[in-house]
Order: sequence, then C-alpha cells, then structure tokens
Amino acid sequence: MYPTVAEALALPVLRQGRPHVVAGAAGLDAPVRWAHVAEVADIAHLLRGGELVLTTGVALPDDGPALARYVADLAGVGAAGVVIELVRHWSDKLPAALVEAAEEHGLPLVTLSRETRFVSVTEAVNGQIVDAQVAELRAAERVHETFTALTVAGAEPGVVLGEVARLTELPVVLETLSHELLAYDAAGTDPAELLTGWPSRSRVVQVGERTGYHPGSGWLVTVVGARGHDWGRLVLVCADQPPHRHRVVAERAASALAVHRLVAKDSDGLERQAHRAVLTELLASPAPSSELLARASALAVPLTGRQLVGLAVRPRLAGSRPALSTPPVLRELAEATVLAARRAKVSALVATDDLGVRALLALSREANADAVLHRLATDVHEARGSAPGVLAVGTTVSSPAEAHRTLQEAAHVAAAALGAGDERVVHRLSDVRLRGLLHLLAGDERVTAFAHRELGPLLQRDAATGSRLVQALRHYCEQGGNKSAAAAAAHTSRTAYYQQLARIEQVLGVRLEDPESMLSLYVALLASDLTRPSEEDSPGRGAQ
Repeated sequence: MYPTVAEALALPVLRQGRPHVVAGAAGLDAPVRWAHVAEVADIAHLLRGGELVLTTGVALPDDGPALARYVADLAGVGAAGVVIELVRHWSDKLPAALVEAAEEHGLPLVTLSRETRFVSVTEAVNGQIVDAQVAELRAAERVHETFTALTVAGAEPGVVLGEVARLTELPVVLETLSHELLAYDAAGTDPAELLTGWPSRSRVVQVGERTGYHPGSGWLVTVVGARGHDWGRLVLVCADQPPHRHRVVAERAASALAVHRLVAKDSDGLERQAHRAVLTELLASPAPSSELLARASALAVPLTGRQLVGLAVRPRLAGSRPALSTPPVLRELAEATVLAARRAKVSALVATDDLGVRALLALSREANADAVLHRLATDVHEARGSAPGVLAVGTTVSSPAEAHRTLQEAAHVAAAALGAGDERVVHRLSDVRLRGLLHLLAGDERVTAFAHRELGPLLQRDAATGSRLVQALRHYCEQGGNKSAAAAAAHTSRTAYYQQLARIEQVLGVRLEDPESMLSLYVALLASDLTRPSEEDSPGRGAQ
C-alpha cells in the first residue's frame, strides 16, 4: 500500500533536487506512511512512525552529540528516513556525527543539492499514498464481492483456493489443526517443493492470533472455523510481509471455507476428499510422481520406506452381493476405519467409494503386518457390530510404485469375500481362491459367455416355469456332490431333490456325477453371480 523510501526518491519532484543517499542505504525499502516537513529539532515525539522527514536543516544543531540524539530519536519512533536540503544550513556536506549516527541506526539519510519545493514533494508523496490506499480499498471491495459470490454458490474448497491463488499469485494450502493437508493450489510453483515435509514445517509456525504473518517461514496464517469451532488453518506462502489486501483475501477465503463446511454438515468431508484424491491417483499411476508422494506425506502418511497394504472394507447390506451404500453408512464405515487405524498407531489414507471404504496402510519396516491388520480389523468389526462387514487386504508391498496393485487386490478380495459368506476377520487373496480369480476376470466377455453356455438352458427353464433348478444345482455343487447334504441344505425331501437333479441333467444334457461337469457348472454359477442377482432375490422363489 505504501511506497518505499527508494520509490519516493524516484519521483520527479525529488529527482530534480539531485538526491544522494549518504547513510542508511539498507533502509531504503522501508515503507513511507507520510511525507512530513519538520523545521524543528525536537520533532520525534510528534511522529507516529513511517514518516519521511523533510528539512532544510536550519533548526538542527551543529554539535555532534545533539545531532546523534536527533537521529536516535527519529529511529526510535520508526521514521522512514530524513531528507536534508543542502542550501541554507549546510551547503557542502552534512556533519560527520549526523552521517555516522544515521548509518548506525540504519536510518536513510538523503541530501538534496538543489533547492526543492517541499510542498510539491509532500503533494506527490502523500498523493501517491492516498491513491494507493484508494486502490487498496477498491481491491478489498472486489475481494469481498468475489468471496461473497463463492460463499452463496457453495463453492468447493478447491475452487476457493484457486481464487486465492489467482488474486494473490501466491501458493495457498488448507490444513487441519493437526497440520495435515486438506487442499492446496501451488499457483504455478512446484507442488512437491511446496508440500515436502509439510506437517513438520507447519508445526513450528504459530502466530498467536487468528490472522498473522510469520517472518521466519514466510507464511501468512489464518485460522478457519465458525461458531467457536476452529478446524483448520489457511496458509498463504509469501516471502515478504504481505500487503493488507492479501490479508483480506485470506480472511474472506477462510470465511467461505467455514461456511461451506457448516452447510455440508460433514465434519470429515475435506479430509476424506484429500485422501480420496491421493488414492485415486495411486490407483491410476504405477509410477507415483514426487508431487503425489509429497501430498501423501503432507497428509501425515509417508509412503517411502514403509510397508504398504491395500485395504477394502465393505458393509453387508441386503443379501450377500455388493450394493451401493448410502452416504451415512459410508461415513460411519470410514470413521470406524480411521479410528481403528489410530488405535493401531498406523498411518493410513482412508476414503469412501461407491461400495464401502478403500484405504492404504503405511506400516513401519519393523511392524508385524499380520498382527497390526488383525488388531485393526477386529476394531472395525466391533465398531460395526450392528451391521458387520467384510475387511479385505492386498499383498504387502514395499514401494509406492506397487501401491496400485495392493489396492486393486484388496478391492477384488472384498468383492469375492462378500459372495462367499465367510465370516473370518481378515480376508486375503489366499482365502478367496477360485472366487477371487473370477472376480479378477469379471469384465472378460469370454467368462460371461462361458457362464451363459453352461447355465443358459437352466435359466430359461426356471424363467419359463418358475422352477428352482439353478438353486438346486447350487446346493449340489456347494455340498461337493453329496446329494443327501444338498437336499438338507435346500430344505427339500431327498425324493423331491433327486427328481430336481434328474431334471437338471435332462435340461443340460450332462451327468452331474462327472467331476468335470460339476466343476464347470460350479464355475459358471460363481461367474454368473458377478453380473446377476442371487437366486434368493428372484421372483420365483419357492416354486419347484
């Protein structure tokens, strides 16, 4: 908002006086709050700081101690500098005591070798200051209008931060009060450089007020929250003391973010969104960028030098097949997973998807992965006791480049385990076996065609007559060909069940006692479960 001493000296009205800096050159970047003509020696107590003092020197003493005291008093009240015209009192040069004192206190001391109209100087300097203040007020008004519109529109945090970066041309970061990354906009700078080591760098930055500048880090920090509940900090990275306009931008952005969170009524929404973004990119990229690794580290989940385990948690809803969960169920499941990870002292990226929760655990090299996973899974199951679910894990890997593989494996295992009805605490690839393989091949048209060839006639017969032959075949395969056990599982008399088996053989043209026939039909049943509802949900239930 204010011109510096150097900028004031560059004005034409002062350049005509041939200004020469004789001391205190280090202070030329000090802001000038006002230009003030002062033809008295005892002027310091009347100043407020930031003034550029203009004088002919006629009222200044000649003895060294008095001149040194004059400079010390001006420096003590924060004067921006002193400009002395070498015409009336001193015509050649200033006294050495005056120059030495100015250099000692870092107070810019400037001489003018030509007579200068000080009234013109004050008009030019003060006019520049007033113009800058008006421009600042207009800019602040535009900032208010911009963020009011964003607030009314319910803009997402990413949009708000993008507007902050556009208005200030500076990087901006939104973090939790525990210094974990929520969102950021690097404003064209290197994101990896911005985010590397973020939590540890952020912990040492405390400003002691809701909005404050920390010179050591070059951060302008604003607390984010509403109704007495603070939940985050907005950090504007600026190497120099920020202008007032940047403070206004930061504070209005913080207000917009606080309102968005109140309206969303989702206390963990931003954190889960940040985790989801990183997990999505890890799944899509077998070679994570340095920026992505820095983002994960900024979320307090370092991925390098760790054991990484993909995790998928799926609720059991209606039936045994996966189903789209409602947002409240997903949030509850995510919260249970986050709390379990904290109890197990495990760093984890946790996010919801359409079916449940996806997570990536980052364990230390020394951790016993099996013990940690068992404890975490037990906690999740206990938290979800009223609606138990399936918790599946992928292979433990040691490189971020393999993170996508363990995440994909966990998702496949969870989908397969839901259909198996197995109630074990943790499901792994070795547990789902053939069912897991079929889930991996679920999108292959050849598998779908195989299932249709094997079961097509039987499905058509059930659809046409309302029979339950496919379900009878399922019981037969699941009981390993034991007809008596299959009849009991189907809650059907053996005589009636044997008749169903004979009808199946007739429709399909196969012998069920043939091991290959039974295996092929069972594989077809498992494959068909991936794309069609279970027989328990079909409308013909109970017909024979």
